[in-house]
Amino acid sequence: MIPILVLHGPNLNLLGERETAIYGDMQLDDLNKSLIESGASYGFEVRTEQSNYEGGLIEALHEARNWAKGVVLNPGGYGHTSVALRDAVAAIEIPVVEVHLSNISAREEFRHRTLISSVCVGQITGFGWHSYRLGLRALKGILVGEDVP
Repeated sequence: MIPILVLHGPNLNLLGERETAIYGDMQLDDLNKSLIESGASYGFEVRTEQSNYEGGLIEALHEARNWAKGVVLNPGGYGHTSVALRDAVAAIEIPVVEVHLSNISAREEFRHRTLISSVCVGQITGFGWHSYRLGLRALKGILVGEDVP
């Protein structure tokens, strides 16, 4: 099994409760269970973490460089504001796929770009919780070189 980190940023602990018209009604625990199951079907051992704190996300990324082969990261609002988070993604030197539940390009102008996208292998936005699953599929292709159905 290939170890993968799925890292959820600020306010994602409120999934299913917060702005469900934008972020959907699936709760974080249910999302994590789904990602662990999906990941296993790709040969991944998925670990999930969530932090509302910029430093917590950075620490999780730093630790991941020692055990994970890839990361699916939803930086939440920090994606638009945090140079420190961007630098942490660049520093770990493992593939990171940035994901967002909503289509950030169709929302407020300040959400249209992220600081971390330039140091990620790719960005997936706008597919709700499926954005994470697509992120796992992308990592499968990157890490194993296989197409995933």
